[in-house]
Amino acid sequence: QAQLVESGGGLVQAGGSLRLSCGPSGRTFSSVGMGWFRQAPGKEREFVTAISWSGSRTLYADSVKGRFTISRDNAKNTVYLQMNSLKPEDTAVYYCAAGRDRGLVRPGNVGHWGPGTQVTVSS
Repeated sequence: QAQLVESGGGLVQAGGSLRLSCGPSGRTFSSVGMGWFRQAPGKEREFVTAISWSGSRTLYADSVKGRFTISRDNAKNTVYLQMNSLKPEDTAVYYCAAGRDRGLVRPGNVGHWGPGTQVTVSS
């Protein structure tokens, strides 16, 4: 069964950086769009960023634009989320998502979710 596995979460001070990784175990997701979502306590899961299958197109939520960067290495079947200038409001469980087509993953076309990794930003 195809799975997505996130890593790289943890505790960081405000202004710091973290890099999340998402790699599959079982099959490759190099031919579909990938993305990251997050869910803070008491809030709904929200879109963070997405990247097309080739990496040529990306999309960011306004709240992370200029601070977060999504990238992918299809040879390694891995997607990355570089998070800089972290703020306490970035605290959430971050989920990797694989889309159902080559375009930018959207909430309505997620084919697979990872179990999530906790990111906590202290003030």
